[in-house]
Formats: sequence, C-alpha cells, structure tokens
Amino acid sequence: MTLPLFFFYIFSAICIASALMVIASRNPVHSVLFLILAFVNAAGIFMLAGAEFLALILIVVYVGAVAVLFLFVVMMLDVDFAELGKGMLQYMPIAIVVGIIFGLELLMVAGSWFITPEVAGGSVLPIDAGVENTRALGQVIYTRYVYLFEAAGIVLLVAMIGAIVLTLRHKPGVRRQDIATQVGRRPKDAVEVVKVESGKGI
Repeated sequence: MTLPLFFFYIFSAICIASALMVIASRNPVHSVLFLILAFVNAAGIFMLAGAEFLALILIVVYVGAVAVLFLFVVMMLDVDFAELGKGMLQYMPIAIVVGIIFGLELLMVAGSWFITPEVAGGSVLPIDAGVENTRALGQVIYTRYVYLFEAAGIVLLVAMIGAIVLTLRHKPGVRRQDIATQVGRRPKDAVEVVKVESGKGI
C-alpha cells in the first residue's frame, strides 16, 4: 500500500464517521464541530486528488466562514431543538420520498461509469500539465462557462436580497435615524439662546 492510498483511506474513514456524527449528535454544537471535521478531511481527499483549489475553498470558505457562522448562531440564539424536533415525524413520508429519489439519482450516476464510460468522459476538457489547477479552472470558468458563472452570481444575489427582505422586521416604538430631517434642521430649531441676568440661574 502506497502512502497516498493510506492517507486516502484515513481521510475517507474519518470523513464518513464525522458525517454520520453530524446527524447522530443530539447537541447541535457537537454537530457543527463534526461538520468542520468532515470538511477538513474532505479537503485532504481533494488535495490527494490534485484539486488543491477545491481543498482550499473547503478550508477557507466552508470551515472558516460557513461552519463557524453556524456554530456562533447555534450558540448565541439558544434554540430549543427538542421543541423543534417534535413535529419532525409528520414530515417523515416526504423525507423518505426525497431520500429515495436522491438514492436513485446517485445510483444512476454511479452506474453510468460502468454502463457507458465514454459518455462520462466525452465532455472532459484536455488538461495541460504545465498549468496549475487553479489557473486552469479559472480559464475554463471565465471563458467557456462565463455566462453560467454570472447567472449563478445573480441567483445568489437575488437569494441574499430575498433573505434580507424576509427577515427584516420594523419594530414599533423604535427611534430610527432620518437623514433628511437631520440635514434640513435649522440652527434655531436646535439651539435656544437664553439671556440670564447676572446673579440668577436658569
């Protein structure tokens, strides 16, 4: 057994075990920590496969931002997950149907490699050994798939704006800043000059 194959088995075993613990842990904080561990081991597998860009994206974006954000949200909001899980059984039939569909799709994708392997490799672009992985990926995204890349960015922007609109709530009785009123305020409305006689207070 070669050294890369040994590390592949190690990373794969830890990644699968961490993924199972994400859904099996009762404490949501532990689930997020196991999720971070799964991301780190998946990044190690990508690094062994020569996809260093995907490995760094997993570490920088998902571990450094998304998973840590989940952790802070779970710890700060103090959500009662036991109360939320009480109505979970009523959605179990829908979850089973969705799980079966996903399982069939995975089987179809895995079976295509054995049934028609030439179809899976028909759309593969030639790889230049002299170009590093990150530069080659950028050349493909910003030339061949530039419109799809921009469309994905627009979809994410619309989703972000929609999330802000849906969660924005104006509380009554809260004083808010009015820029137009502040700019249009006159000195006599803000300052009152009082003439005080000598020896007397206000």
